[in-house]
Amino acid sequence: MNRKHVILATILTVGAMLMSCGDDKSTPDTPDTPSTPPEPTTGDVRVLTTTANRSKELDQSWIDFSKSDNMSPSTIRLVPSEEFQTMDGFGAAITGSTCYNLMRMKPEDRKEFLSTTFSPDNGYGFSYVRISIGCSDFSLSEFTCCDKEGIENFALTSEDTGYVIPILKEILDINPDLKIMGTPWTAPRWMKVNNLTDLKPYNGWTSGQLNPKYYADYGEYFVKWIQAMEAAGVPIYSVTPQNEPLNRGNSASMYMGWEEERDFIKNGLGPALKKAGLDTKVYAFDHNYNYDNMADQHGYPTNIYKDEEAKQYLDGAAYHNYGGDKEELTVVHNATPGMDLVFTETSIGTWNDGHNLDKRLTDDMEQVALGTVNRWCKGVIVWNLMLGEDSDGKYGPYRPGGCSTCYGAVDINRNYTKMTKNSHYYIIAHLSSVVQPDAVRIGTKGFTANGLTYTAFKNPDGSYAVVASNSSSSDIKATIDDGSHHFPVTVPARSAVSFSWK
Repeated sequence: MNRKHVILATILTVGAMLMSCGDDKSTPDTPDTPSTPPEPTTGDVRVLTTTANRSKELDQSWIDFSKSDNMSPSTIRLVPSEEFQTMDGFGAAITGSTCYNLMRMKPEDRKEFLSTTFSPDNGYGFSYVRISIGCSDFSLSEFTCCDKEGIENFALTSEDTGYVIPILKEILDINPDLKIMGTPWTAPRWMKVNNLTDLKPYNGWTSGQLNPKYYADYGEYFVKWIQAMEAAGVPIYSVTPQNEPLNRGNSASMYMGWEEERDFIKNGLGPALKKAGLDTKVYAFDHNYNYDNMADQHGYPTNIYKDEEAKQYLDGAAYHNYGGDKEELTVVHNATPGMDLVFTETSIGTWNDGHNLDKRLTDDMEQVALGTVNRWCKGVIVWNLMLGEDSDGKYGPYRPGGCSTCYGAVDINRNYTKMTKNSHYYIIAHLSSVVQPDAVRIGTKGFTANGLTYTAFKNPDGSYAVVASNSSSSDIKATIDDGSHHFPVTVPARSAVSFSWK
């Protein structure tokens, strides 16, 4: 094992598909003489399995290395010498709504859930989260950290100090290496104008644009927020200049075309961070693969990269998947291979049958978890970690004009006693449980099959990990070979499976 783990599920007996008992002459199915031996509790390869029918939910098992020569024609061969991106981590958004729901749980229940989710030693090791700078559409009210005009009036809000920071500190106690990304949904309203031609004041939470005369003040706003969070014990790893900059319609939003974002980065955000001596990573864009079908915004981040003054302050670009195709990640990487990519938001809800694991598990593995990592993303972050059911059967809290049809990676009932894990929890856990921060994605060659998607990693401690998904209706059997060891595997029909070994 690359890390210690507690056994997260009751050990199940294995059926005849795993071991033949044809030579057993004893009477089967009696308490004293079980028909099959118990599943092993240790071995060379740790395996986590989730099936779309929920017969297995992150169930843990073990496989031993084969002692015979590998003659299997169905071999997935790892190619450690072929290295791609270095991974930052995997996780979910810690919104105001998520924190509100977590705070309403019994402290001991919350601690157990957060430990299971974030502990790198005794849990699934979620390692990268996203929070809002000011409010989001899943906050308890509309606000920024400087609603009174004048940057000198900056201050963290009651949602920050009463909900978000306490939860983040609980998580940091469990996983001190947690990475945190900050993103604003809107600038303070006194910084907004109706458009960049008229420059008339725009006193609204939804839409509007950033007045260029406030580029320096808004850059200072980011600095003050990072410093205030760090003073509260919450270090900030990265930021994006604007959530969904091409979306004018969110409950809190601000339009920022690529030329605006370029100018703000080089005349506001970048110089402010540099002057403050902050090494916080900055990712451009933070929106959809299809650039919301706006022809003049196509290639948003690569357009910004062409400006060397702006590019010097950027680490890469962030993407969502509410429009377009994940192949855009490869296009952007190939255009500017020195710039990083991160995937920062996707959601489930009524529109995509989000509570139906049979529909969502393998699709989200293929499109989000493995689809983005196999196209150069260093991190994968899904939307709300937890939402709570309200009296109308909807999940939130959410802001008017925000998403009233969303589900969380985990949903909790009205009494805060029962949780349901959805596909987004499982897909992140299948990555984070075996892929350590600073792992390197490595090459593979050999066996492929219809419905089978996989990727491989080498961890900093020298261990290997393979994460796979099978969207077909039949089990897929293969052999994994790292050049020194090999072992047979079964990826059940409609499942996600993670393997890790030294």
